[in-house]
Amino acid sequence: MPPNILRLYGKGRPVLPGTAAWEEFAPHFNLYPSTRQIIVADIDLVQTSCGYGVPLYEHVGERSILFEWAAKKGADGLAEYIQEKNLVSLDGLPTGFPSAQ
Repeated sequence: MPPNILRLYGKGRPVLPGTAAWEEFAPHFNLYPSTRQIIVADIDLVQTSCGYGVPLYEHVGERSILFEWAAKKGADGLAEYIQEKNLVSLDGLPTGFPSAQ
């Protein structure tokens, strides 16, 4: 049976640690030291397609490199990384993380 592709259309917003919304949503997830935000999406449209063109892959396990990277950075290093790399999204929109400046 081929995989199905699920497309979700809508608008998302970041929920950051230390906010009231974080306290509401965070208990529903497994959080790790590398967790920077939760994305809450208001979905307007859901579509599926057959997935006939999706290659077959075998899941062999989870990668540990993100956890190792976060452990090496430590809490202060992760906070610095957010300031350097995560204040704006890939498309230039503000992420909501407060600037330390």
